[in-house]
Amino acid sequence: MDFISEKIAEYLSQNSEKEPEILSRLNQETHQKVLQPRMLSGHIQGRFLSLISKIKSPLHILEIGTYTGYGTLCLVEGLAAGGKIFTIDRNEELLKIQNKYFEESGNRDRIVQLTGNAIDILDNLNQNFDLVFIDADKENYINYFQLVSKKLNPNGLIISDNVLWSGKVVKGDNTDEETNTLKKFNRILNENIKFETIILPLRDGISISRLI
Repeated sequence: MDFISEKIAEYLSQNSEKEPEILSRLNQETHQKVLQPRMLSGHIQGRFLSLISKIKSPLHILEIGTYTGYGTLCLVEGLAAGGKIFTIDRNEELLKIQNKYFEESGNRDRIVQLTGNAIDILDNLNQNFDLVFIDADKENYINYFQLVSKKLNPNGLIISDNVLWSGKVVKGDNTDEETNTLKKFNRILNENIKFETIILPLRDGISISRLI
């Protein structure tokens, strides 16, 4: 769900940095060939991720939820020299399209793909990060936060996608597990004295948390 009108969304697209050609093609192929293309970060959110990465200039990035690799390629744009992005996804069927565009991007050697259960992978991942992007199964957002917060460098950032969940987070009591988890997740981040957090109504809601 987008929280702004179609006309405003079009205006944003026209007056923001243009979507790189390779990402435009990945966007199109995802919509043509992959289930649930709405999961793609897309033009404006992708440029947002790119800009935050460029401002931060991280040495190591962690992405939980690769999907077809659109967000990965946006985040890799800001990596410091010698940096790498570690990206996790459990869907092996998406590796072909990921690899196609990772190769074309010229950043193949900067991208480490990890396939499997993210919690298991994180438990065994001996690496600290400057920037983390959480965009996977919502039921595990709290678990992911608990794990990655221990692997975050001082002044590190956690970017969390879909935190407004089509507006369901403000619709009172809800028995939907995903909605309830996201409501609790947002509250945990906001109340954690070790982090500064802001939620932005970009697409389906995105938050940025900085480790103080």
